[in-house]
Amino acid sequence: MNTPQYHCATPSLMIQGCTSDAGKTTLVAALCRMLYRRGVRVAPFKPQNMALNSAVTVDGGEIGRAQALQALAAGVPAQTDFNPVLLKPATDTRAQVIIHGQALSDLDARAYHEYKPRAMKAVLESWSRLCAGFECVIVEGAGSPAEINLRDRDIANMGFAEVVDCPVILIADIDRGGVFAHLCGTLDLLSVSEQARVKGFVINRFRGDISLLEPGLRWLEARTGKPVLGVLPYLHGLYLDAEDALPREKEAKTGTRLKVISPAYPRIANHNDLDPLRFHPEVDFTFVAPHDVPPPCDLIVLPGSKAVQADLAWLREMGWEAAICRHLRYGGKLIGICGGLQMLGRQLHDPLGLEGTPGSAPGLGLFDYETTLDTEKTLENVSGSLLLPGAPSVTGYRIHMGVTCGAALQRPAMYLGGVAEGALSEDGQIMVSYCHGLFDSPPALSALLEWAGQRPNVDFDPNERRQRDLDRLADAVEGNLDLERLAQWLPLELNLRSSTNNETTRT
Repeated sequence: MNTPQYHCATPSLMIQGCTSDAGKTTLVAALCRMLYRRGVRVAPFKPQNMALNSAVTVDGGEIGRAQALQALAAGVPAQTDFNPVLLKPATDTRAQVIIHGQALSDLDARAYHEYKPRAMKAVLESWSRLCAGFECVIVEGAGSPAEINLRDRDIANMGFAEVVDCPVILIADIDRGGVFAHLCGTLDLLSVSEQARVKGFVINRFRGDISLLEPGLRWLEARTGKPVLGVLPYLHGLYLDAEDALPREKEAKTGTRLKVISPAYPRIANHNDLDPLRFHPEVDFTFVAPHDVPPPCDLIVLPGSKAVQADLAWLREMGWEAAICRHLRYGGKLIGICGGLQMLGRQLHDPLGLEGTPGSAPGLGLFDYETTLDTEKTLENVSGSLLLPGAPSVTGYRIHMGVTCGAALQRPAMYLGGVAEGALSEDGQIMVSYCHGLFDSPPALSALLEWAGQRPNVDFDPNERRQRDLDRLADAVEGNLDLERLAQWLPLELNLRSSTNNETTRT
């Protein structure tokens, strides 16, 4: 890449994975929480992220949702430098390129490959600022460092680590099988200098008798000359914002009182909006997979989308239009968030082809408004109150490119910052909003569940649960990693209080 070396005295460690979803995000979050509990001012960092789950930062930009979660673990406000390059796929070959929190343009894969040297410049600018402003930086890679076709001009894995001279740990998911092949194969495909940069391995999502794994661990160390730094247990039911993938498993619950479903359309975005429903003890929540028949329920939620017209066409192909009409005839409730809001209007217009082929398409026609996509993106954190009994408070954020206009907006669903927002149908069955995080506020969550048909018997605070699970994750990681080895690269201060003492002031 012919990029000059960036030497930084700030302690750092990079977590790279043998595959996507190997556990990079959760290990970075755990390390950030471990350091935060020791009083270290630590920053998460992901040079390049490809994800449709995103968040609005305190400096008015957009980053991957996973980096916002890691910032929460670190006890610092999310900022754009934590994820300087964000790619949001609109099709299989094109993505919106976001640099330092702001949308630059839509590029196809080849055009972005040519753009990477400029993207690397943005990455290194953010890296320099974080090294100057924090005591430690924990870096997350993307995908795998052994993707041979992406090695040239790499800014996400070893290409970055080599430039800034950052030590690397490889993590692999044993639950998927083939963990030894993943680790050995990945290491073998690296260059000599990159192999030397790998300080050890972490095996993630192990369940069973660890003694049965020991012979394999000793073989791995002898075969590679690298230490196994820890074997992490499979932790069920963690309430942590996913980087992009839909959840692997459904939450096991008994005594649920409300049935909620949501379509898992191809370009679903910010599906973490639905996490409070997934984890609420009284809600039976299901993502309905492609070709599965939508089951009877109390509430349907249409979430965000990065390609609204394409996902709306998919909904129709999968039979959802008829299912929604039947659901409403039987008195069910419906919520549309962001892209879901746009789908429920009369028309969708994309004259510039921002999400696909330029043109217009009919919406589901349940509200009298139309949406036109434009290049200007709305990025803001918001708060206000729902127009439901008791005017419950709501907080969240807006990330969208559409401008929606029409008579239905004269009957708003809420006020955000004193301004009318969204819409509520005249019969009170359908609510729409551009507000992501609609269910995150406990008052709003309770009020929306009651509106949908059942008044909750238990109080559930999504934010408190997320903090508690970050501590649970950090406890498990701290109890199963070789902290003495980690202290070679991180300011762990092993003589300080243990991670089980979690009385920490939250930021």
